[in-house]
Amino acid sequence: MPSLSEPTSADTPVLGFSVSHQKVELDIDLPNRSLKARTEITINPHSEDLQLIRLNCRQSSITRVTVNGKPPQPRIFDPYSRARLPWKAGVHQYHMLQQKVGEHLKNPPAEELEIWVPKTVKITALDPSSEEAQSALVAKSLGESKRESLDGSSSAADLTQSAKAGIDQIARFTPVTIVIDTVVKHIRDGMHFVGWEEGDLRYPHAFTLISPSPGSACCLFPCIDGHATRCTWEISIKCQKTLGDALSPPVMDRIQMDGSNGSSTGANGIHGGATNRDDRGCSFSDEDKALDLTVVCTGDTTDEILDPRDPTKKTTSFICTTPISAQHVGFAIGPFEHADLAEFRESEEEERLGQNAVPVHGYCLPGRLEELRNTCLPMAKAIDFFTEKYGSYPFSDYKLCFVDDVPRDVLDTGSLSICSNRLLFPEDIIEPLDRVTRQLVHALAAQWMGINIIPKTDSDAWVVVGIAYFMTDSFTRVLSGNNAYRYNQKRAADRVVELDVDRPSLVDTGSLIALDPLELEFMELKAPLIMFILDRRVTKAGNSTGLSRIIYRICLNAKVGDLANGAIDSQSFIRVSEKLGHLKLDTFFTQWVEGAGCPKFRVTQRFNKKKLVVEMMVQQVQSENVKDRDLESATFMRDVKEEQNAVYAGTTQPAFAGPMTIRIHEADGTPYEHIVEIKDMKTTFEIPYNTKYKRLKRNRRPKDKTMPTAGADYDGAGADEPLINCLGDVLNTEEEETAWRMAHWSKEDEDKMNQESYEWIRMDADFEWICKMTVQMPAYMFVSQLRQDRDVVAQLESIQFMALVNPHELVSTELVRTVMDERYFHGIRTAAADVLTRNAGNETNWAGKFHLEKVFQHFYCYDDSQMTKSNDFSSRTSFYIQCAIVNAIAKIRDPAGKSPFSVRNFLYEKLKFNDNSNNEFSDCHYLATLMRALTEAIAARPPPRAQVFDDFDHDDGGDDEHFHTTCLEEIDRYRRMDEWIPSYHNILSTTALDCTRILIHSSVVPNRPADFLQYTAEGTSDHLRLSAFSNLLALGLAKNPAILRWFLFVLGNDPSPYIREHLIRILGRTLGAIAIGEHTEAAKSQESQVDSLIIEQEASTTARAAYLARKQTVLGALNALKDELSLNQTLKTELWNAITSTTISLHQMGELLEICDLLYTPETTMVLAFKYPRYWSCRHLSRGKLLFTANGRIRTTPMAKPRPLLAAPATQPSLMGIKKEHGGQMAPPKLIFKPKKPVVPTQGTGSVSPGAAGSSGGSREGSVEGGSRPKLKLMFGKSKIGGGQGSPTP
Repeated sequence: MPSLSEPTSADTPVLGFSVSHQKVELDIDLPNRSLKARTEITINPHSEDLQLIRLNCRQSSITRVTVNGKPPQPRIFDPYSRARLPWKAGVHQYHMLQQKVGEHLKNPPAEELEIWVPKTVKITALDPSSEEAQSALVAKSLGESKRESLDGSSSAADLTQSAKAGIDQIARFTPVTIVIDTVVKHIRDGMHFVGWEEGDLRYPHAFTLISPSPGSACCLFPCIDGHATRCTWEISIKCQKTLGDALSPPVMDRIQMDGSNGSSTGANGIHGGATNRDDRGCSFSDEDKALDLTVVCTGDTTDEILDPRDPTKKTTSFICTTPISAQHVGFAIGPFEHADLAEFRESEEEERLGQNAVPVHGYCLPGRLEELRNTCLPMAKAIDFFTEKYGSYPFSDYKLCFVDDVPRDVLDTGSLSICSNRLLFPEDIIEPLDRVTRQLVHALAAQWMGINIIPKTDSDAWVVVGIAYFMTDSFTRVLSGNNAYRYNQKRAADRVVELDVDRPSLVDTGSLIALDPLELEFMELKAPLIMFILDRRVTKAGNSTGLSRIIYRICLNAKVGDLANGAIDSQSFIRVSEKLGHLKLDTFFTQWVEGAGCPKFRVTQRFNKKKLVVEMMVQQVQSENVKDRDLESATFMRDVKEEQNAVYAGTTQPAFAGPMTIRIHEADGTPYEHIVEIKDMKTTFEIPYNTKYKRLKRNRRPKDKTMPTAGADYDGAGADEPLINCLGDVLNTEEEETAWRMAHWSKEDEDKMNQESYEWIRMDADFEWICKMTVQMPAYMFVSQLRQDRDVVAQLESIQFMALVNPHELVSTELVRTVMDERYFHGIRTAAADVLTRNAGNETNWAGKFHLEKVFQHFYCYDDSQMTKSNDFSSRTSFYIQCAIVNAIAKIRDPAGKSPFSVRNFLYEKLKFNDNSNNEFSDCHYLATLMRALTEAIAARPPPRAQVFDDFDHDDGGDDEHFHTTCLEEIDRYRRMDEWIPSYHNILSTTALDCTRILIHSSVVPNRPADFLQYTAEGTSDHLRLSAFSNLLALGLAKNPAILRWFLFVLGNDPSPYIREHLIRILGRTLGAIAIGEHTEAAKSQESQVDSLIIEQEASTTARAAYLARKQTVLGALNALKDELSLNQTLKTELWNAITSTTISLHQMGELLEICDLLYTPETTMVLAFKYPRYWSCRHLSRGKLLFTANGRIRTTPMAKPRPLLAAPATQPSLMGIKKEHGGQMAPPKLIFKPKKPVVPTQGTGSVSPGAAGSSGGSREGSVEGGSRPKLKLMFGKSKIGGGQGSPTP
């Protein structure tokens, strides 16, 4: 199949024409999932010799085509009709199907419709000064209905002038109008229907499916489906008027039933459906049937009229005068409720904006209006913020429509965001607030950057993605404050440093977005950070507005037409940045955008008393100690696709260059900033020392000082007097220090601190680098930084340093003071609570454990009692701290790596006695945190009956089998409760399933697949179904034929594209886990926890090399994957059934074909079936053509059964001698749910050698598959019998 990573640009493909305007009329039959379309496309030829017009058109039947009123000879190559092999094929013929659809999976895809221009259509050069030509082109660009509605206003003149300005550049020849009538009898892709199936009780609705790569819009109407082709649009959508009309038989059907004359077909020419509609209508009340069907579409609504021929239908018309591509045209139809989100504007803002205020509308299904208002509360404020800071909104209004089964959370279209109902949350839910708000604000920012302005080439995608998220984060900074903004940026920078290893550069990543979803996720993480550090550097250069001014200029250039086709490239962005930022940025973009990787600094410093300078050395060590990265199941498919498409890691620069701000807090507490230029791998410099006073003692506590308020943002302004112990100055009385077991600095440490000439040194104080910084300073300097530096990034760096030092009581003391001080930002307090876990062991006399429990008791329990108070989540900070402490306590381990009984008892009591009766907010997320924490603690200690040599732990008073069972019952109690009173997104049930998987992995509970399978049926919550499938396959049950068959059936036939997309990802993670041997390691871990002693021989050098190849190389992992699964007959059959399903989309078919490419060797064969007993003859017609004919002879005697052939060599296994019933393998075990009676496996899960596969005789019992010799094992006690989970070691 052609590479998916081929670069595209806004100048390609070379079609020989450009589209100036497109008019689409859709007649949609909602119950039958069909439509009729009439498309009128106005093109501007680029030469007089235009003979062939190529368009994208899929899954449609063409009924009529005209070119300037003349009938041409069209030819269509529909990929959906070609996406099958017309014989009994299998997975080994995947390449033949791949060749048929490969051209349509490229970016941009191959055009399916070819129209030859009739010879009677003349194309002549157009005089651009001709007024008639200009008027005609303006009419085509604006649309008749829009021009009539403007009524000669000033806006009409401006719009006409701008349209003429754009037309002057492209209209050089006579425009050509193409009219195409199409019919889609069954919509398979491009549009999704919800609630129309029998038994689906959701409100029926439908919406367009927009994919990041082209190929979705052309499934509904002919067009040029690519982001480079942009034009103005007129759209008319005809559908039923009310929900009852859609569920009732069509008017023509009722006329026929009454015996009147008329057509026997419905509005779309498809018979039947009336009976099913009547049955479906019985599920709704009369009130529901009276609900009007609302059409929400890209552009402005011009009119809505009833059909004069059918009063049950209506036509809604829209017009979009902003040129956009076909893949940014979308609509939704359903019984939506409407909310005017502009009412959330403050009265002062409303008066100030006046008529310039952009209307904001929200649409949702009945019953969810309050959730819509709560979720979209900040959207009006966001659009006002963007309009003022980045220029006018490119459309006249903005709409958000929430629907079911959306594959991604947000589908971006022009002036309309089709959002998933999964984003909606009520007022009593806290956890998704920040995450969902950022997603919705980014959907709004995409209207500026992503729809109105597009990347010129795929390599320029980082510009659009980065700016859109920079705009998003700028607004969330207004909502959440500067602390949250900088904290999130620091977390993202640390994540980029972790991920940006052996990856292509950001420029090259743009062409890989269609390759795997993880490529886009990485770009969405790194590109905004590059914009952030660019903003920091531009701001320091003297531009107070920073990057905002650059973005404003880019939007202005797009508005006035300076950006050709509204497309921006990297060079244009660099030029604007340099011009407005007044600095050269070539080096910046070369190393951060065109280069790969991130710098890692190692900083050493020394104070020279003679010179009164601080001598510093900064080394870049990113090229040192580079280790081979182990493969991960979550990213396995991305690694494989990059390997197959020859995607190579970018070159990591040995030395990054740029300015760095160093801030030295000297002895008098005054910070002095110094800017140094980093150029080489090793940079040394001297920084002058300014303070002449004696260093202030650390233990001094000022009597009068102004303390910052809780979570106050740091604005950079310092007080006249030095601040000592500005933060964390709590628990200082003797009684408190004794009660909290506070540790003190030793006399030696105090002497060292008194001799230091400065408090601490802060590297990259202005946050201008995405890097890992290792500063060699004493621990007490990091403590000073944590306490006295108000910058949240500096505080987080101190916490991260404490996570790396050896456990100590002093570290625990400083961390608990951080958690207790409510003036710290909540992210710093939660990070401190997490690090306290490292100091909660026996090395510190369990100081961290004591402090965590003490903090929880102080904030959330009654005085002098361990009984928790009723939950109070009115403070989000308190909620985050409460969850963080629970997670931290759950990670505490004793020297043997087990969870102490006191920890498990603590978590059990908090879960059992949780009280939410007086809380106005839901506690479902807190309960899920407690359930998961208790599960992890239980999993870290085997059940009491398995403890043979663990009688020396004196902490286990009361830790018996009864307590163990009680904990499991408490977790299951919340799962059962969730079945009667569903929680938000069924989070309690999904958490219970995750807990069950963790306990099974630890051999705490038996593996009962039925516990998960009950949640996989259609009709269950999507979150529950995906969680159940994910946990089933994570347990290694993909090798169970029954479960594998059911999983692949759902993957290929489930009507929800959201379910199918995520099941494909789950399948990819499962293949990755099998390839790198995760399930084998899990089986070994379970064996080690059984009440038996296992002594194993050391692995040989060859086995070790094979193990490393499997864990670290893609080729080694693929070989292991083929050995494991290539002969699995169930996988072959069901995977091919999923590929040939008529439910999945073409893109999903392509992903499944890529999986076949990983597992199977292609075989160019064709199996033909002939009817017996007649004789057939074959004749070769040349050029690969064979002619089979039946003659008059008839077979009268039975034919002898052919003898099986011998097995082929090991490199090419033959399937000729395999038994028909089991495919050469032993009979697969049946799915039996009897956990108390383990099933003795009849077949191992190791790889089967070709010789064993071809053999049909011999005893099966006691045979060892895979050809490897088992390890020597000595077992004492009763050994546990596995269920086919283990496999021989490599």
